[in-house]
Amino acid sequence: MSDLRHLPSVDRLLGQAGALMELHGRQSVTAALRATLAEIRSTRPDPLPDEAAILAMTAAALADTTRSGLRPILNLTGIVLHTNLGRALLPEVAIEAASAAMRAPAALEFDLETGGRGQRDDHLRGLLCELTGAEDATAVNNNAAAVLIALNTLGAGRAGLVSRGELIEIGGAFRMPDIMAQAGLRLCEVGTTNRTHPRDYREAIAEDTALILKVHPSNYRIEGFSAEVDGATLAGIAHEAGLPLVNDLGSGSLVDLSRYGLRPEPTVAEAVAEGADLVTFSGDKLLGGPQAGFIVGRRDLIQRINKNPLKRVLRLDKIRLAAAEAVLRLYRDPDRLAERLPTLRLLARPKGDIAAQATRLAPQVAALLGCAVDVITCGSQTGSGSFPTETLPSAGLALSPAPEALAARLRALPVPVIGRIHDGALVLDLRCLDSDAALLGALAG
Repeated sequence: MSDLRHLPSVDRLLGQAGALMELHGRQSVTAALRATLAEIRSTRPDPLPDEAAILAMTAAALADTTRSGLRPILNLTGIVLHTNLGRALLPEVAIEAASAAMRAPAALEFDLETGGRGQRDDHLRGLLCELTGAEDATAVNNNAAAVLIALNTLGAGRAGLVSRGELIEIGGAFRMPDIMAQAGLRLCEVGTTNRTHPRDYREAIAEDTALILKVHPSNYRIEGFSAEVDGATLAGIAHEAGLPLVNDLGSGSLVDLSRYGLRPEPTVAEAVAEGADLVTFSGDKLLGGPQAGFIVGRRDLIQRINKNPLKRVLRLDKIRLAAAEAVLRLYRDPDRLAERLPTLRLLARPKGDIAAQATRLAPQVAALLGCAVDVITCGSQTGSGSFPTETLPSAGLALSPAPEALAARLRALPVPVIGRIHDGALVLDLRCLDSDAALLGALAG
């Protein structure tokens, strides 16, 4: 049995741990050495590790405790806007703008012309109005917050009309009725799950009705014997009754996606043109920017929202404002948008390019992992509730056997590689892989 008396003291080990203390500090290294020695005493390995081995064990433990859990990964799931993996990748101009905002003081709420106090919404207001045709605009920290503050401002203590077919649930079991209740708005359902008609709204309007809410069901489809009231008709109904129409577009596109070979989604400009008084949408889904919630529409209603105490609770910081401004500026040049905005570039990537990449990578991945690798055809998804019934033709690599063990092995890499298990294989959909070297470098690790 090992003689624990031969273990070196903490002080002796600290004398050889200069490099570790330079990285982690004396206090952290001391605590880690004591933990390593305690582990050795409890397990009593034979032979006992020498001083170099103890220092190596301590260094590994410190590396584990100091490694950020928010680590870069390779998203090979086939879901472009993967909520659990951070959704949209920011373009370089947005990364640079955010970095500049972090490095120095910025004119966040300071008017450089007058020397007085400014408004942080001013950084986005002009761009949002220009791109959507709205009178005014404001921003909060996500689209759920945008819906919450809009409904609370316009309808707290009163009723809101919503079609039963639009009472959506978004990720994390977050439901529209819950948002309305939290906003202080009483839910009044109209129509049926699959069919809602103009008369349903007209007949439901009462003295305590505050607004009509239209919700774009971006994360599901009702097909077959169905009917819904379009935005222009609904705006007419609302305005006849002297009520505002709030249109929650959710993923919210600023451009016609069909020009990039994708199925078109209703755009924010279209919703504004149809007569919606307020339109809410996300910044980090189809728009391809940082997490944010935008509200555009009538100036008087936007001003009321900005006076709501919730606005301060939900406001954006300078980093996301800088990134969002940079992304919105890209939309001024739609002809080059797909090549400059990662979300659109990945969504519009041709299947032929992805298949050629899979063919190149297959033998190299097989050699690195020592497993069977087949080139396959597969289907990617947009993600984050956008185009739920649509798949994008793609290609990838199917790794076998033992897909669960392979998935765990790839998750444990310094740069984790995340795929999906399907039909008895670990599938690496390559739609979101910008370069062969990124995958080969990760696997070599």
